[in-house]
Amino acid sequence: MKSFAQVALALLALPAVATAQRDTTHLSRAPLFTRRDAWIGVGFATATVALFPLDREVAVELQEPGTQTNRLLRHVSRNVELITSPGALAIGATLYGVGRVAAKPRIADLGLHGTEAIVVSGVGTALLKGLAGRARPFVSKDGRPSDFSLGRGFRSGDYTSFPSGHTTTAFAAAAAVTAETSRWWPRSTWLVAPAMYGGATMVGLSRMYHDRHWASDVALGAAIGTFSGLKVVQYHHSHPGNRVDRWLLGAAPAPGGARVGLTLRF
Repeated sequence: MKSFAQVALALLALPAVATAQRDTTHLSRAPLFTRRDAWIGVGFATATVALFPLDREVAVELQEPGTQTNRLLRHVSRNVELITSPGALAIGATLYGVGRVAAKPRIADLGLHGTEAIVVSGVGTALLKGLAGRARPFVSKDGRPSDFSLGRGFRSGDYTSFPSGHTTTAFAAAAAVTAETSRWWPRSTWLVAPAMYGGATMVGLSRMYHDRHWASDVALGAAIGTFSGLKVVQYHHSHPGNRVDRWLLGAAPAPGGARVGLTLRF
């Protein structure tokens, strides 16, 4: 299971690099995209390409009878996928609703921006799935991870392997939650980030375990999700009073313009 362990470590390492050492105190002064983001994007792209040679090997490892009959693995993998889809959207909507009704701006903020990150990343992932037209592992019984066909994914769900939608959703939620909570409690990042990204990694691995995705599908899904979550949160807090927040959070710039005052408007 050496190849499987390498994939797991890659999924944990790159989002951690993307999240670490981000100064969330002065978001209003920072551009939305920086040279650092470009280098992180290169890192994600490199990791995705590097996993192509391991795709078939990892898929074979995970489909071994001993692995597939493991009751704990089956139970955990099924539940983490359910929590992600449709669970993530339900959780986000619930947090938003509770925050608005209970006049808890931070909870509403977390629910709204987490949900927005999932939607934004999901749109991009759906487009890539359709264009790449990559066969899912269970379709390519002859073990051909290289089975791509431009546009084929728009015609059949069996050819929407690249990238992984569940993984995108999980990492988008993880990045958004980590970014939001680090603004409120900066020291919490070292607790929240491992928990959130660790859970997201389990989702990606479960999709491979269920023979729905190749390792490189999961790597790209993690990249899209992580960037979406981080950038959605950064945008909203560097643009106080933007339309989405005004409409859904009742947000308006406080005196001085450096912070956001939240007024509930029903």
